[in-house]
Amino acid sequence: MAVKLRLRRIGKKKQPVYKVVAADSRSPRDGKFLEAIGLYNPLADPATVDIKEERAIYWLNVGAKPTDTVKSLLSQKGIILKRELKRRGLAEEKIQEELANWSKLREAKAMSKSSKKKKAKNEIVSKESANNQEVEKVDDGAAEVKGAASE
Repeated sequence: MAVKLRLRRIGKKKQPVYKVVAADSRSPRDGKFLEAIGLYNPLADPATVDIKEERAIYWLNVGAKPTDTVKSLLSQKGIILKRELKRRGLAEEKIQEELANWSKLREAKAMSKSSKKKKAKNEIVSKESANNQEVEKVDDGAAEVKGAASE
């Protein structure tokens, strides 16, 4: 039996919420599963991901293959990194140190990304305001010309 870690859709129409489950690869998407190991809500801002680390690592160690999306979610939470560090035989304190460094780098990357977005948004707003001022000047000039022509 081939086991996959995949998403199982729950929730209402147009409002999806997904369970992260370990399931037989032959069972349908929303069908029978072996164990629910987490929850993923893509509509929350930012998207929420709750995964039981120990169970996810257990299923990966016994040969379960994650789908692309689940692998991405596991990477975002640092579970793939933690598993790899454990496989290398590192001590628990060294693993915690590596995970802390990884999370700091991730936060710094997110902050730089958000600052770039804010900077780009500010540039767009300033360009729009400059264009609006130019249009107002042109409109004022056109009004003066029309006023002079009517006299």
